[in-house]
Amino acid sequence: MVGRFVSIMVRGCIVLVGLGLLGAPVFAQGNGPARTPPMGWNSWNHFACKVTEADVRSAADAIVSTGMKSAGYIYVNIDDCWQGTRDEKGVLHPNENFPDMKGLSDYVHAKGLKLGIYSSPGPKTCADHEGSLGHEELDAQAYAHWGIDYLKYDYCSFQGDFAAQMAAYKKMHEALEKTGRAIVFSLCQYGMDRVWRWGPSVGGNLWRTTGDISDDYDRMAYIGFGQNGLERFAAPGHWNDPDMLEVGNGKMNKDEYRTHMSLWCLLAAPLLAGNDLSKMTPDTLAILTNPEVIAVDQDALGMQGHRVAQEGQLEVWVKLLADGSRAVGLFNRGESVMPVTAYFRDVGAGDTGSVRDLWEKRDLGVFNSSFTAQVPTHGVVLLKVK
Repeated sequence: MVGRFVSIMVRGCIVLVGLGLLGAPVFAQGNGPARTPPMGWNSWNHFACKVTEADVRSAADAIVSTGMKSAGYIYVNIDDCWQGTRDEKGVLHPNENFPDMKGLSDYVHAKGLKLGIYSSPGPKTCADHEGSLGHEELDAQAYAHWGIDYLKYDYCSFQGDFAAQMAAYKKMHEALEKTGRAIVFSLCQYGMDRVWRWGPSVGGNLWRTTGDISDDYDRMAYIGFGQNGLERFAAPGHWNDPDMLEVGNGKMNKDEYRTHMSLWCLLAAPLLAGNDLSKMTPDTLAILTNPEVIAVDQDALGMQGHRVAQEGQLEVWVKLLADGSRAVGLFNRGESVMPVTAYFRDVGAGDTGSVRDLWEKRDLGVFNSSFTAQVPTHGVVLLKVK
């Protein structure tokens, strides 16, 4: 619901499905993985098809040494291009860049982290490597043997109608369940056919809602701000996924990366870093590991935020938190510094609010009726309002 705006001055799982408002599914909080949005790293945004076992080991090392593990980043996910060929029994083996997948898994697990992998329900992956079509159980068994904890399942070369698509994702989910290993199941089919409505029914813990992100402010903003309206489809164990983080890849500035991180946290989105973790600047590390910002994403209530006010390029978003407070984002999508105002009644905070700036980690005081801040171009002020 869009509130009145501002005088603009100052941002596998057991599933029980019922029907909520507007016919939206309501998910019971069963047991299973991804009770909060998954956090970790994925190889694609920086390494793409050049990824090697050494790169993955280096990422695992960096997650620990930089403090990212302590901040909640757990998954170390290999994307496309790890696959080799199938043997005469149909068993898929890694290529020469991944000579010992079980050894890699043991290395990652020894650091208290988890390992993820990638495949497709079609015959080929996006990069034209072996997909899982017709080999779902063999591949799931291989993943379990290696110690895989997360599977990104990318639509790519799959051919078939809507019913066939659902069946293909469900088939892999059932194959994963059959192994007895808890493996997060990430559906990647770019938001087609309103996947947020049926993703849980085929075992999805998260599902892509958009096409691919890139390290570009306009693309990031188009994807992130476009998530408004999907909030009723997110719940613990089941998350809308607007794609991976680009923080630290170098083509956005500090304010733009803060906007990216703030928006993803308000969206209760998975936080999968996509940069070279071995070469982070202090600003990049600070954005990725701010504990108060991450707490918004990982809040136990599992609510996805939404927009409550908009005037031109200025937006106010809110996310209800488990302690009854609100995370509030004041966003400036324009080309000059602008004041943006959050009205407390619009964000459900009553007439008076105690305000804390989460990026600056400081209390700002108690305010009546509203709070105003100057927000930089393409920037954000992220607040906690009690």
